Amino acid sequence: MAGKPHEPTELLYAPGDSWAPAVIAGGLALAAVSAFGAWYWVIAGAAMVLIGARIWWKQDDDEMPGMRREQPTDTAVIPAQPIRRD
Repeated sequence: MAGKPHEPTELLYAPGDSWAPAVIAGGLALAAVSAFGAWYWVIAGAAMVLIGARIWWKQDDDEMPGMRREQPTDTAVIPAQPIRRD
């Protein structure tokens, strides 16, 4: 097939790099340590979870406008044929 290549009809978007999941995991671990330590670790862990969640939410809001709302699909119609011919 000669000529100009077609533009892709379906696009995949990968999220950007983020430290937010690590911050949330650290906050949850810190809160779990409070079961064996002082009560104030719960507050520090909860603050880390909230900060990480806010960062993650903000990054997601920044990435969403760049994505298409609808993507046209371009699929070939495959004719029905039996698998075996007896």
